[in-house]
Amino acid sequence: MQVEREAPKFTTRRLPSTVRELFDALPPLPGLRVEIIEGNMRVSPVGSPEHQDAFADLHDLLYPLRQERGWKGNPGGLDVCIEGPREPVVPDYVLLPPDCPRWGGREVRSSGLIMVAEVVSPSSAHIDRVTKVHLYAQGAVPVYLLIDPLEKTATVYSDIKDEVYQTKTTKQLGATLHLPDPVDFDLDTTSFKA
Repeated sequence: MQVEREAPKFTTRRLPSTVRELFDALPPLPGLRVEIIEGNMRVSPVGSPEHQDAFADLHDLLYPLRQERGWKGNPGGLDVCIEGPREPVVPDYVLLPPDCPRWGGREVRSSGLIMVAEVVSPSSAHIDRVTKVHLYAQGAVPVYLLIDPLEKTATVYSDIKDEVYQTKTTKQLGATLHLPDPVDFDLDTTSFKA
């Protein structure tokens, strides 16, 4: 006796046709940071313990400011949509108001942020020092803090005009660096010294 089998049913599902669509289709990837930078998807590990410690220290240093103003801080894991190109990035640290506008359910909008910070590592040096300076200005992030243990400096970018930060202030790690408005906070960078 011959048994007839049902033919398998195939569903037609449209594959992502853009990098952004691919990003949106990805499930959460614990332990990995997924960003789109200049139209290219970049997947990298979350960082060494020293890298994680630096933005955890920043989170702790900003605690009094966050409490006073009712702001939220997110060390290393918040998806940010850079408005304009709609590129998602994951800054090492994000300072934001509790009612920050969202892009869908997963991302916050860059123009609603107060500050982003990156901690430079050997694999991210060019992106953090060059590419993200332009990207965060384009996304209207008022303050970009760059902590660079490799160069032993901390740099703050502010005052956006025509999608370019007009003001750049660099101090050696260990010095106090003023974070301009809307943050308006004197940051002691001693804890970032390697």
